[in-house]
Amino acid sequence: MATSVTTPPSLSFFSSSVFFTSSQRQNLKPLVAFKPNSLKTPTARPLAISSELATLPILSFTGEKIGETYLDVKAAPPETARAVVHRGIITDLQNKRRGTASTLTRAEVRGGGRKPYPQKKTGRARQGSTRTPLRPGGGVVFGPKPRDWSIKINKKEKRLAISTAVASAAVNTIVVEDFGDKFEKPKTKDFIEALKRWGIDPKQKSMFLVMELSENVVLSSRNIGTLKMLTPRTLNLFDILNADKLVLTQDAVDYLNGRYGVDFEAEDEEGDEEEAGGGEVELVEEDAGVAADENPAPAE
Repeated sequence: MATSVTTPPSLSFFSSSVFFTSSQRQNLKPLVAFKPNSLKTPTARPLAISSELATLPILSFTGEKIGETYLDVKAAPPETARAVVHRGIITDLQNKRRGTASTLTRAEVRGGGRKPYPQKKTGRARQGSTRTPLRPGGGVVFGPKPRDWSIKINKKEKRLAISTAVASAAVNTIVVEDFGDKFEKPKTKDFIEALKRWGIDPKQKSMFLVMELSENVVLSSRNIGTLKMLTPRTLNLFDILNADKLVLTQDAVDYLNGRYGVDFEAEDEEGDEEEAGGGEVELVEEDAGVAADENPAPAE
């Protein structure tokens, strides 16, 4: 008596759904739901510029807390903030390069016109000039030449990079009252004592942003190597990122809120629209004048 042996099911060409009946095909479930990328609907990810509001304490010249203020500046989205700040700092550092490095090639080095020794019968490697790059005093291969390293960055992008850096440094920022008239004479020791009263270690890198610099403040702080005293004219991205502590005055906070706040761009755009409108009116008037000159009125 022959016994039937059942073989275990296996995946083969004949296990395809083509060979199934209609009832079996309805009970089939796909193992993987495949959908090409071209048919997938992209998820909208808003990258709108947000405003970072930070509460900062205001300290007196003696180090006592006398109030609070708010720093409200624009900040790039987390997805692009690192790239925006990186592009801003690379632009600043690269534009500082003078690009005057220069070397001489073998054609520019003085001398070397005579063949040093005959081509053959010396047992040495053949040489055609003493100014070959293989010899001391010879030319330089692929050496630097004067070039322009400057790169361009949009004004709005540069402004956004600075405001993003200021917003990210808000946790290490304090506000002090105006101390321009507190120093009767230049003395570095008095400025270091003021730093300690404000909770700043003189060995840490700190950046001060003030609207105006008095002579005594400049002379008292210039011998402190870890301190940078800046004004709105000299404010730059590198010093913001390089500092461990940011110190602002109340006027400087108002300047940052007005210059790098959300409302600054709207005012700028309104001003551009007004200027554009005025230009169109002047152009129409000028065209009318030209037309009047071309067609003068007949003489009576």
